[in-house]
Amino acid sequence: MSRYDFKMQRLFVRPLLAPGGSIEADRSQANYLLNVLRLKDTDRILVFNGKDGEWLAEIVATGRKACLLKLVEQVREQTTAIDLHYLFAPLKHARLDYMVQKAVEMGAGSLRPVMTQYTQASRVNLERMEANIIEAAEQCGVISVPQVLEPMALKDLVGTWEQTQPGRRLLFCDEGEETKNPLGALADLADRGPAPLAVLIGPEGGFSPEERELLRAQSFVTPIPLGPRVLRADTAAVAALAIVQATLGDWS
Repeated sequence: MSRYDFKMQRLFVRPLLAPGGSIEADRSQANYLLNVLRLKDTDRILVFNGKDGEWLAEIVATGRKACLLKLVEQVREQTTAIDLHYLFAPLKHARLDYMVQKAVEMGAGSLRPVMTQYTQASRVNLERMEANIIEAAEQCGVISVPQVLEPMALKDLVGTWEQTQPGRRLLFCDEGEETKNPLGALADLADRGPAPLAVLIGPEGGFSPEERELLRAQSFVTPIPLGPRVLRADTAAVAALAIVQATLGDWS
């Protein structure tokens, strides 16, 4: 990621961004800029929409809770999302919010909830997930906003994998692995050359014996451990993505 001005306010917007253009901030954004941050006419912020790069924009107040954002210049070109899929068994509310935000920070290009036998949250609020993704992107300088994919049952995910994700390796974080060090398995994958990846994290109670058997029987699955300690699911997400990015991803 290119360096950017950490001191400037960043704002995700949905309209297209183009030279000479201006966009109208929605009501909540305008209220936040004008009445919470107390920004004024000619103050500048950074805006992005996940498609057209990042732009320097000048505030033009049109009321107490309304403003335009006049585009001044593009400061960063659009980057493509990292081709790393993050698959996870949903958690409840605050811990799910944390997990989603950290996955964005760690470079996941898409996020998909996966329903398992021990998944505690039976429903997933995708709009809330998207809001957390946008918040993390705004705070961390991300301009390629990860995609939110519809939830799938683990059995269906595995059953359709080779048709929907041909050539993509699924890294299954297996708490039952005999070894405790994931680097050996990841080094073997690195030796095979670049390939698209997905990381799968289980629920708080882990995968069931049947699910572990199903996953380990697939040729496209590589089980990896996450060390000698028992990790909470949200912690495991950060640990797994960090290990994968450092060995096979854009850190290496």
